[in-house]
Amino acid sequence: MPKLQDNVSSHEERVVLLVLRDETGSVTFFVNPELRSIVKGEELTYIEDLLKDFIGRAKEHPIALFKQLSSLGVGPLVTYESGLDFTECPFLVEMLPRFVQL
Repeated sequence: MPKLQDNVSSHEERVVLLVLRDETGSVTFFVNPELRSIVKGEELTYIEDLLKDFIGRAKEHPIALFKQLSSLGVGPLVTYESGLDFTECPFLVEMLPRFVQL
């Protein structure tokens, strides 16, 4: 579940993308509808390009992409949480209905 790397105190405000993988390995992306107000300028362009790339790569190599996204540590997106059971992060479960599926 990548987030924007910045100094905002509440991690909920920084979560811009939720990435879920099902039992078959398929990957689904959910983006924060406030992405454009959270991320500005060149970083927004970069993240939008990344999202397009992620969608294409998810069709060809979903398991490898999910593994890579589970350990992002540099750039404007970093992984906040990764795990086998999404329900272990209640605040993320609460956020999911507000996010838009790509």
